[in-house]
Amino acid sequence: MAGAGGWVHPYGSRRPVVVVVGGGVAGALVANSLQDHADVILIDPKEYLEIPWTNMISKVEPSVAEKSLINHNDYLGGTQVITASSANVRGEAVITAEGRLVEYTYLVIATGHTNQCPRNRRDRLEQFQEDNMKIKYSGSILIIGGESSGVELATEIAMNYPDKKVTLVHDRPRLLESIGHKAGGKALRWLRSKNVEVHLEQSVDLESMSEGDRLFRTSSGIEITADCYFSCLDGPLGSSWIRDSELKDCLDSDGRLMVDANLRVKGQSNIFAAGDITDAPELNQGYFVQRHAMVVSKNIKLLMEGAKDSKLLKYKPSSTTPMVSLGKTDAVVQLSFAMVVGYLPAMWKSRDLYVNRTRTLLGVAR
Repeated sequence: MAGAGGWVHPYGSRRPVVVVVGGGVAGALVANSLQDHADVILIDPKEYLEIPWTNMISKVEPSVAEKSLINHNDYLGGTQVITASSANVRGEAVITAEGRLVEYTYLVIATGHTNQCPRNRRDRLEQFQEDNMKIKYSGSILIIGGESSGVELATEIAMNYPDKKVTLVHDRPRLLESIGHKAGGKALRWLRSKNVEVHLEQSVDLESMSEGDRLFRTSSGIEITADCYFSCLDGPLGSSWIRDSELKDCLDSDGRLMVDANLRVKGQSNIFAAGDITDAPELNQGYFVQRHAMVVSKNIKLLMEGAKDSKLLKYKPSSTTPMVSLGKTDAVVQLSFAMVVGYLPAMWKSRDLYVNRTRTLLGVAR
């Protein structure tokens, strides 16, 4: 292998090279599935996989993070892991931010959303411990954002610390707007029944705040006193590095990669995408991302075996909407024909949030 600034390509093996950019669930599952069939190179700014849908509960119960943060080397045998951000795609190579050129036979882009996380697992675990201490020793907590992550964090705190004053601020007319009107209404009633104060159509300018401030002012002038706050707003899509690359015309107006029925990037024969970065018409959640990874992995195997395009698997976007947990024994899901709430959808979502299932798929001990 060449050092920094040189080519990174396992020439000696004579096997196809699959470069996977992004070490979230989609990228991890693709890399794991293909490592026995090709020389796989995973490029990720972190040394570990974080199962993202456990993020909120990990703040309240840090022990959850012990199982949901998995070092890439724990599930990738001989796969090379390059801990770096990607900066460009040119020719048949990915170029990292440090200038390394990584050649590929097949490329999989699974960069999802951009979130600022520590490079190593130990530091990320410490972050969850620090968040837990904030929650534990604060009498009042402000949560900004009323989609699934904000609602789930508010419910976890309300259930585990009923004596704390929890306030949620959301800039839309209803909670869980991406899921459905009835689901948002159910979540609002549930939160208020647990004494969570909810302010809709309000925002908080965090950039104007200084560290240690306890007084927050919403866009309409409502003053909220809180000992600490958590921003539960989605980070930007991880596609900014593509905008100046040869794939820039493959991005839609929202910054998502346009894919065909086989999850290949439109107009490309050997480049695939999986997860939130795609323009697949569905609300991405863990289950859907796992299906993306399965289709991409299978199609790359078929291409390596010489299959024609007509033999490739087609991905059918799911019409099912995500479930949102309301504590450990309640959840809400908006189906096409009805809203289902209560213990049954909570069981569907799984008490361990599919952590053990994901670990099993990766071949990691449960």
